[in-house]
Amino acid sequence: MMDKILRELEDVKSSQTSVLRKISQVEAENINLGVQLLDQSLPDVHENVDKGITDITFLLEKFLLHRNKFSKDNKLEAADAVTV
Repeated sequence: MMDKILRELEDVKSSQTSVLRKISQVEAENINLGVQLLDQSLPDVHENVDKGITDITFLLEKFLLHRNKFSKDNKLEAADAVTV
């Protein structure tokens, strides 16, 4: 179950990274358009998504440590070990 959660968190991180790439594309395309609405809003959106990636990465690392400690404390095999 913990490995499944780790995979799902990794999927969330990957999705957020894709969103960040798309936002960067829109920002770059808007350089030619010069739409003020996008100029004003996209930097904040970019920053929030970037923070989300940082937060999910931190959570992944902490949960991985928790899973590893749980496995060790309960003498469980970590054959399916997921690393971040």
